[in-house]
Amino acid sequence: MDMSQGNAHGSAAEILNGSDILVRCLQAENVKYMWGYPGGAVLYIYDALYKQDTIEHVLVRHEQAAVHAADGYARATGDVGVALVTSGPGVTNAITGIATAYMDSIPMVIITGQVPTPAIGLDAFQECDTVGITRPIVKHNFLVKDVADLALTIKKAFHIARTGRPGPVVVDIPKDVSLKTTAFHYPESVEMRSYNPVRKGHGGQIRKAVQLLLGAKRPYIYTGGGVILAEAAKELRELCALLNYPSTSTLMGLGAIPASDPNFLGMLGMHGTYEANMTMQSADVVIAVGARFDDRVIGNPKHFAQVERKIIHIDIDPSSISKRVKVDIPIVGDVKDVLQELIAQIKESSLRPDQNALTTWWNQIAEWRKRECLKYKHSDEVIKPQFVIEKLTELTRGTDHYITSDVGQHQMFAAQFCKFEEPRRWINSGGLGTMGVGLPYAMGIKLAKPDADVFCVTGEGSIQMCIQELSTCLQYQTPVKVLSLNNRYLGMVRQWQQLDYGSRYSHSYMDALPDFVKLAEAYGHVGMLIERPGDVEGALREAIKLKDRTVFLDIRTDPTENVWPMVKAGQGISEMLLGSEDL
Repeated sequence: MDMSQGNAHGSAAEILNGSDILVRCLQAENVKYMWGYPGGAVLYIYDALYKQDTIEHVLVRHEQAAVHAADGYARATGDVGVALVTSGPGVTNAITGIATAYMDSIPMVIITGQVPTPAIGLDAFQECDTVGITRPIVKHNFLVKDVADLALTIKKAFHIARTGRPGPVVVDIPKDVSLKTTAFHYPESVEMRSYNPVRKGHGGQIRKAVQLLLGAKRPYIYTGGGVILAEAAKELRELCALLNYPSTSTLMGLGAIPASDPNFLGMLGMHGTYEANMTMQSADVVIAVGARFDDRVIGNPKHFAQVERKIIHIDIDPSSISKRVKVDIPIVGDVKDVLQELIAQIKESSLRPDQNALTTWWNQIAEWRKRECLKYKHSDEVIKPQFVIEKLTELTRGTDHYITSDVGQHQMFAAQFCKFEEPRRWINSGGLGTMGVGLPYAMGIKLAKPDADVFCVTGEGSIQMCIQELSTCLQYQTPVKVLSLNNRYLGMVRQWQQLDYGSRYSHSYMDALPDFVKLAEAYGHVGMLIERPGDVEGALREAIKLKDRTVFLDIRTDPTENVWPMVKAGQGISEMLLGSEDL
């Protein structure tokens, strides 16, 4: 390399070690925060971090939480999340976080330490085959064997993570590579022959889609997490307003269409609304926008296929199209670009929707809505979990806030009763369904959005999976509000056992719970115990008022409450149980 040539940032090429090169690369990618945990294989990297002050490193208490926190940050901001872990158990502890991000297509770069290159394959201390272990749960991974390849590899990692269908990329760096030196040059851009994601949708396919959409008698706009990942909420809202068609969203897509939009039928799927599911089953034309027809959304594909309907499917990932449900008009491309083109063509078209058919369709939907499927029995004696979420929604309306959740009944109650008006405000694990994410997600978001209120809706089961991160919240002053809907059960497991396993509650009851108030206080936070419905609002108001404190609300909720509606596994989406009276 010509040493006189300037690097990407104008100065003459410097000779740096691998660790300093890594830090420079992260700075060039404008990384502000990273989450991690040191260990032998990454100590040179930690030494390089010590010598700079533009990237804030957050020391978590478990590597799983490092990846979750970086993931929550990425979901809330749209930026690439970055985590750093050591070799061996550092990597294996991070696996759950990587798989969680992979299933929900979240852009991340995970830097892992590796034993020195001469020791690879010799069962060295804290060695594992990182590339082999992570291969099925990453978008791509790299083992850097030569320090001269490091800068280009990091450039590729960030490019792969954030373009096309986003996802996590692992970069495994052996300890000797982090010490060896080379001339530093960070490329301005990167081209990879084997990786060229399509952005623009096929014009002819979009034309066909316009004709089908405008000729529909019973149309439906079905949207997913892809809309949020593509920052396409504005375009989606324009499409919905232009057509005046009913719309729905998956768990991952909530917020792209405002919950207050009168044409929005709520979430669909296993715990979706009656009207959203009945509309999906009865529509004659469905346009799927950044959604993947997964098992929790359409239930049994055979049942779904019984109805003659035409399907338009827009997705950045060609492998997601016709994977579970055969579609008629596939459009591969970036959701934002495709929607812009679709809207332009609808405006130019001389065709107009059939208003008579549309009126009949809306009348039918109004009938389904009359079922009021989310109604529940209020109580003055015992706290209903739905009531807590309704109160939270009421008290945060119009404020700058984010809601994370763990996985289980509380997650579904939050999805049903929190009314999300904007995208990237609802942060949860959809695809993998990972318990323990709620607190690290909240922690990562609070760092990115210090002026917003961040609430973690969880249960007494989930919260104990990463509860040690309460310590990180204190150290890095990320005051979040934890709402634990404590029903003394693994609620979703108990619900399934009640419905499908003859009420045999095998290991779903928690017999020895900690005193969460004392535990929160032991970690340096505020703890509150709420046992009566009349105290819920006051406690929430108090928690919100304590701006600079992490508050843990141990809310004792009704242990018998179930999430309705529910589509049992293997059933069709219109075969819903609407309450205990259907059992």
